[in-house]
Amino acid sequence: MKAAYIEHYGPPEVIKYGELPQPQPGDTEVLIRVGAVSVNPIDTYIRAGIVPMPIPKPYILGCDVAGTVEAVGAKVTRFKVGDRVWGSNQGLLGRQGTFAEYVVADECWLYPTPQTVSDREAAAIALVGITAHLGLFRDARLQAGETVFVHGGAGGVGSCVVQMAKAVGARVITTAGSDEKAELCRQLGADLVINYKKDNEEEEIRRFAPNGVNVWFETLREQNLEMAVSLLAMRGRLILMAGRESRPPFPVGPFYVKDCKAYGFAMFNAPPEEQRRAAEDINRWLAEGKLRPVIGKIFKLAEAAEAHRLQEDNTLRGAGTLVGKIVLEP
Repeated sequence: MKAAYIEHYGPPEVIKYGELPQPQPGDTEVLIRVGAVSVNPIDTYIRAGIVPMPIPKPYILGCDVAGTVEAVGAKVTRFKVGDRVWGSNQGLLGRQGTFAEYVVADECWLYPTPQTVSDREAAAIALVGITAHLGLFRDARLQAGETVFVHGGAGGVGSCVVQMAKAVGARVITTAGSDEKAELCRQLGADLVINYKKDNEEEEIRRFAPNGVNVWFETLREQNLEMAVSLLAMRGRLILMAGRESRPPFPVGPFYVKDCKAYGFAMFNAPPEEQRRAAEDINRWLAEGKLRPVIGKIFKLAEAAEAHRLQEDNTLRGAGTLVGKIVLEP
């Protein structure tokens, strides 16, 4: 099979595209004929050696996948040949990734793809959708009528936070860096969109939510926790899920006197049952039209290096040239 893989850490140029042996499913595993995969920042960190993780050699890149079941292991109970599936959590903690024509994954990390949802859409929503859901509902326990703030409502995780919060009846504040991205955020349902290049973020949030924000979902790699905590409501919840090297000052006093809570998490630490609960809601909202991924660019699998460069330009260098997710297809 064709695959995009690395044999050692390095810049995007170390990615090779060529022939590797097609994997065979074990007892609880499913062989997927890949329809689409997507790029996440964690993929680029692993490739560059920034995030230390055990990886097989050669190592196939990628976490997210959507496609069709080609074969199943002897003990698989949830899927059969011909089913369409999507999933994430591959390419992590020693598992092979998804940037290939065929992928083997344990059935515990896979979910049925709704009939009306394409492989492109399912791959694009996978990691970012589960991440948004874990933060909003497992940790923050978001309720209808509450107010959520998230940076970057046109981004991968941010766009999911906006839509999921609206799906349960919350009010949403988000930011965007251009008129085009701001309009997209409004189309996704955001109640207030702040252009952070023109407007005073703190003033706009205070005007919209004078009693504070109930859930502050932080997606930035460099956080201003002084501002975040000052804008939290009584019993507000702060979600932290980005910025491995970040060490910002934390305003303990203003935080504890409002009975606030902070939750930090990496999506891939969540056990299969927690991720499956997230996937069930994601599937329902996708089928109902309440959730859709924002896809910014589509590449061929052979262009994986170019896709990684585009992701890094935006994640690490703030290029602003990407709206939403990067999808690749064989």
